[in-house]
Amino acid sequence: MFLGLEHTAIASPSPRTLAEWYVNHLGFRINYEYDGNYFVRAANGGMLEIIPSEGERGSNKMRDPGVRHLAIEVKDFDGAYQQLRSQNVHFVGEPYINQGNRLVFFTDCDGNLVHLIQRERPLP
Repeated sequence: MFLGLEHTAIASPSPRTLAEWYVNHLGFRINYEYDGNYFVRAANGGMLEIIPSEGERGSNKMRDPGVRHLAIEVKDFDGAYQQLRSQNVHFVGEPYINQGNRLVFFTDCDGNLVHLIQRERPLP
């Protein structure tokens, strides 16, 4: 009956700008747009819906309640990291290894937390 996550929504003061950031920095593509809402799709089929925000942004710390980050799977961690560095992406720390997995956290143009991950072994 339940198939899984179809998309995750992010509210942005500038949805088009944020959608284009994911296109230009992470190779997503805009696959649907209506009334200022943008669906962007990753190469593996994962989707984000970027919608217009209202009001002020709340706190966005790593351990605040709620959705905390988006994880972007990569095959070539070093290449992906260097590409983002060359695009002046803001990293919130240095790359590190956790349980054999390579990670680095950064922010998109709206300040949302994102990270690259290259897993040593896929999750079960």
